Amino acid sequence: MKILDRYLLKTFLITFTSVFVILFFIFILQTVWLFISELAGKDLDLFMIIKFLLFASPKLVPMVLPLSVLLSSIMTFGDLAENYEFAAMKSAGISFQRTMKGLSVFIVLLSFCAFFFANNIIPYAEYKFINFRKNIAQVKPALAIAEGQFSNIGNINIKVDKKTGEKGEFLENVTIHKKSNLGEGAKTVIKSKKGHLISSEESNLLQLVLIDGYYYEDITPKDYKDRPKMPFAKVYFKKYNINIDLSKLNSADEDKSQITNTNNMLSLSELKYTTDSLTTSYNKEIISVSDNVYQRFGFSYNPNPLDSAQIKNPKTPNLTSFLDNNLKSKILEIANSDALSSKQNLEMNELSFKEKKRDINNHWLSMYEKFVIAYACLLMFFIGAPLGAIIRKGGLGLPIVFAMLIFITFHFLNTFGKKLAQEGGTTPFMGSWISSIVLTPLAIYLTKKAVNDNGDVNFDFITEPFKKVYEFITRKLNNNNNTIQENGD
Repeated sequence: MKILDRYLLKTFLITFTSVFVILFFIFILQTVWLFISELAGKDLDLFMIIKFLLFASPKLVPMVLPLSVLLSSIMTFGDLAENYEFAAMKSAGISFQRTMKGLSVFIVLLSFCAFFFANNIIPYAEYKFINFRKNIAQVKPALAIAEGQFSNIGNINIKVDKKTGEKGEFLENVTIHKKSNLGEGAKTVIKSKKGHLISSEESNLLQLVLIDGYYYEDITPKDYKDRPKMPFAKVYFKKYNINIDLSKLNSADEDKSQITNTNNMLSLSELKYTTDSLTTSYNKEIISVSDNVYQRFGFSYNPNPLDSAQIKNPKTPNLTSFLDNNLKSKILEIANSDALSSKQNLEMNELSFKEKKRDINNHWLSMYEKFVIAYACLLMFFIGAPLGAIIRKGGLGLPIVFAMLIFITFHFLNTFGKKLAQEGGTTPFMGSWISSIVLTPLAIYLTKKAVNDNGDVNFDFITEPFKKVYEFITRKLNNNNNTIQENGD
């Protein structure tokens, strides 16, 4: 490696590392804000919080890495151009493409590392992250219950004054409001002096043992007039057991689509196998539903359809003409009921097919995204490096403006394409690659301009049509004004 390559690589790596750390820290703060309801007020120790953020961090890399490459490329090459180092290189006979050669090799290696990271590290971290959120109560069940406030667990609200023990499993002054299955609010109140949480990592049930307390329950009589006679029932107990389903812990805070959407936990080979299985099952179910519809309605192909004359003057009499009005009415009611039932079945099947198709599209999107992140690193470098050399500005001012505009465009197109592909508006391939397809011509154009003259980017091909329209409208308005003035004179 020559001195020039070492110098450029060192300069780029220093800037890239600084930018990556700063952006990663910003996105980590965003993650903390998104999951603040799961972290705050539950007495999580420092180790649990670090573990939570450690599992959540890898999925931020597909956003942070391309933006870091883009911003560091603009800053590095802009600083070199601003300090006339490119002019010195050019006077020494070193072309712009030669200065990009060493860094291009590094970016290619970085793209391969990004693909490996997206294919292996991110799925594993996503699996651990979701399971950590779901099983946090199994590891330390008392985390789901905060002191001095009501905590919602499934169909009960529980409040404790104090928690003791190594895992906070011993409770004092427990108050429980149990919701009615009929949706009429809290019909049952349980108060006890002490409580004990018993759980096991192998079990999906959390046992709450209450000691020395009272059980109050509102009784709803059949006759509303009898309600004042039976206000509530009160029972004293020395020991009372309540079994709680751990899957209901923190259910209000969990993103159900994120938990059920397992395509983010799979590698490329696993995605291919799963996608083939889902597609085969989807096609078989379509054929099965089609056969059921055919058998239910009895559709058949008539090779000799009736012409208009036969329809107007049918030889076969109307079968309902032999029936009386009451029987005819019953037959029409049955036919109408069958039609409505068939319509509902078809609508339910349609919703089911849409959901399964969306699941298949998500698997395809996850497969393509592993390649998109690798290509995005190359794309952002070949946009940022020539753009920095052209604008001739380093530092954190103008480069950040350009980097944010380009990355926001990339991220918006990427999000829009994925949402459109999920709903079947376009193919998963186009949905994943639309942002790269749109920005690739910009990278080619900027690189070509920087290689040829290292400056003077002409965007007239964008602004010229608008100038022509403006001049045409202005000319028309001036002609109309002159015509009005002549008529007035």
